[in-house]
This record gives sequence, structure tokens and C-alpha cells, in this order.
Amino acid sequence: MKKRTMRLTALVLGASLLLAGCGSTATQTTTDSANTDTQDQQTEQSGDTTEDTSTDTAQDTTAATDLNALSLDELTELAKKDGDIQSVGMPDSWANWGNAWKAIEEKYGITHADADMSSAEELQMFQTEGENGTKDIGDVGQAFGPQAVEQDLVQGYKTSYWDSVPDWAKGEDGKWMIAYTGATTFLTNTDQVADAPKSWEDIKNGDYSVAIGDINGGNAQAAVIASAYAFGGDLNNLDPAFEFWTEMAKAGRINTLDILQQNFETGEVGVGVIWSFTAIPYKNAISQYKLEATIPSDGAIMSGYASVINKYAPHPYAAALAREYFFSDEGQANLAASGAIPTRTDVEIPQDIQDATFSQDAYANAIPMEDTDAYTAACETVVTRWQEEIIPLLVQ
Repeated sequence: MKKRTMRLTALVLGASLLLAGCGSTATQTTTDSANTDTQDQQTEQSGDTTEDTSTDTAQDTTAATDLNALSLDELTELAKKDGDIQSVGMPDSWANWGNAWKAIEEKYGITHADADMSSAEELQMFQTEGENGTKDIGDVGQAFGPQAVEQDLVQGYKTSYWDSVPDWAKGEDGKWMIAYTGATTFLTNTDQVADAPKSWEDIKNGDYSVAIGDINGGNAQAAVIASAYAFGGDLNNLDPAFEFWTEMAKAGRINTLDILQQNFETGEVGVGVIWSFTAIPYKNAISQYKLEATIPSDGAIMSGYASVINKYAPHPYAAALAREYFFSDEGQANLAASGAIPTRTDVEIPQDIQDATFSQDAYANAIPMEDTDAYTAACETVVTRWQEEIIPLLVQ
């Protein structure tokens, strides 16, 4: 899945996750694909060759409607009339979106289709299609939320759960809202590793070989930052992290393989540092080995994804109602079942889900990356210092 591949390997380069970082631009392929999708979608909507008529109608409705001014009952009825929702970057296999779309269809009769792509590509499609928008809603790294607002690509919907969403996880008027985050997680092959590490201190004092992935990817950058917090640092002080990783490198304990599922499946990664919403799907999918997922007790950070509603969504009401579901108790529990961490502060995750993933206590001390700019700068510093200080030790 492109969503999984792009986001795990390009948190900073794609500015995603708070998988947020250094930013990237969409390719010509993305633009061509967007144009093709636009033509196909318009043809389907109009039923004839006057494809602009259907699209213009949707645009006029969107431009004239303040989603936040609608009651939930009004929104629900209008969403049912929309009858369909087209998402980007929200495939069934990512964060349990498949179950969410199924629930929305069963509850409201709203059908769904997704075009899988990265955060940068999602916003590029919104921008390229402009007033001829064919997509309704996307799921982007936190850094892309403010970017979408700055580029005037999105419209707001605050949901009825607005007050229970932390300020750092939502944009003005609901133009972006983070429904879930992920936490730093150790995924350990316990068939190969006798004692799964529970903390960064365990790793430091043990003999574990640890994989974090390509340093140019967001996963690795986040892992380094998490280790900084474990040993007394923070976003502005990464020295403790590099002291730790220098020791690991000199001891030959950095596994340079990527943290992809297949490398866990082959047994080539005994301990990997990944996101919680990746660890649980890996754990559930791999049958060759027994895997244990643990959020480190002394250094875990949290980073999330935001839903954004296209300013020119052809189905704006369905998009808003989908977001409403994502933030409902049921929707938050569905996200938690993937190992994601619900954003709402007042939601209680069912015990059976906690038993199968993580208890809420397990990530109680995880630190949310609330300052996107500081996190982005720290990620850039991680890349530079890793290349200068760690890579020379790995190739000796």
C-alpha cells in the first residue's frame, strides 16, 4: 500500500506525521493521475459529456454552505443525499479505515472509494483539480494541515466532539482535525529475543540489535527523537540521543535493515522501533514468529494524522459526516483497534481492544509533538547529525 510505504519512509521528507518534516512536491505522474481521475469522476457524475455541469453544481453548494452552521440531523440528511464519499490516502488497511467506511455505509447508506497516496500528493490533487474537485476528504500528516489552510484548499467542520479534542490537534474552525496518533513502539521477535525490551534503558544495557529504518524516513527520525527524551534530552537537545546511538553503532548493534513487515517475517529484524499503529498490524499479520509490541516506558513520542475536507468536495456533507464518525466513541475505538491512539480526551477504549493492543496506561507518558515547527527542525537535525556522526561508524 502506498499509504503505508510512503508515510513510514517519508515522515519528514513528505512533511508527514507530524509524520511531519521537510516537505516534498508531487510528481508529474501524480498530476497526470489527478487529471485522469477528474475526467473519469466527472463523467460518472454527469452521465453525459457535459461534465462541468455536475461539478459546478457541487461547487456552488460547497461555496454557499457553512458545514459548522448545520445541526447534526441536517448534516446527516444532506450526507445521505450525497450518497458517496471519495477519499485520498485512507485505504482500508491503514488505521482500520476499512472498518470505518463499512460502518458509515451500514449506518447511512453512503458508499466509498479511496485513492491511496501520500500527504503531499493528496494536497497536490486538491490544488491541481481546484474547482473541478473529485475527492472529498484526505488523511494527512499534521504539518500538512496548516499547509492546506494556507493554500486555501480545505473547508472546516468542527464535529460535535470539538471540545474534547486538544487544541494542538485541531485547526481553526475544524479545517483540519487529528483523530488519532501513533506512539513509539518496540516490536520484538520473542522467538529470537528472550527478553523483550521495555525501555530504552533496557536496550542500552542489553545486547539487542535494533532496527529503526532509513534515517531519511520519518520513522527513524522519530525513533532518534524518542531516544533523546529517554536519556534526558528533548527537541532542542538531541545530544543524549546521539551519545546513545554512537555507543550502539560502535558496538555493532544497529540493524541497518528497514522496518518493513517482510523483514520481520523473515526473522531478519529481532527488535524494531516503529509506530504503534504499524506494530499491531504487523503483529497480527505475521504468523511465523511470536511478536511482542511494547511502548517504551522512558521515551515515547506521539504524532498524528489529520483529516482535511476538500474546499471543492463533490460530497461535502458526506465528508463532514465521515469525520463526525471518526471522532465518535465507536470511531475512536475502531482506530484504537489498529494500535492507534485516539485523540479525544474523554473517550474510554473498550477493554477487549486494550487487551489486544495497548492499555491506555501504556501510552500515558508518551509525549505529543505539539509544536510542529520544532519537531520539523529536530527531524532535519537528526538527519544531518546521523549522516555525519553515525553512518561513518556503520561502514567501518
